[in-house]
Amino acid sequence: MNFMNQAFVSARRALTHEDVPIGAVIVRDGKIIARGENQVQLKKNPTLHAEIVAINRACKKLGTKFLDECDIYITLEPCAMCATAISFARIRNIYFAATDPKGGGITSNAKIYETDRHLWHPNIYQLPEYATESADLLKSFFAIRRKK
Repeated sequence: MNFMNQAFVSARRALTHEDVPIGAVIVRDGKIIARGENQVQLKKNPTLHAEIVAINRACKKLGTKFLDECDIYITLEPCAMCATAISFARIRNIYFAATDPKGGGITSNAKIYETDRHLWHPNIYQLPEYATESADLLKSFFAIRRKK
């Protein structure tokens, strides 16, 4: 199963409730255990980013607060809030599609793992072969939003 493609399925689901199309899946032992899409607009809560939603669902499913045997696949580089939550959850690997020059918390802007002291440092992998798909989805969303 292509986990990044599944993250894009979640990102497209965010469009159905007019949220920014970002999706995440959490994988353990080669299986998806949780999915998340942005729900900021849907639930009127600025903290409900795709990663946070997926982390909450994974912790509930496993009955644990640590996800150290898990990986997360995200359609856009996590912001500083989400990167910190990923660290607190002790997720092993982060895979993301596109960088986020304005809001990125890992490689583009805040670089929290370089500047902040975190007890847990996940391995970080950008999958550039998915960057264009992510950027196109986001550009299309914001173009439609600007017209409204």
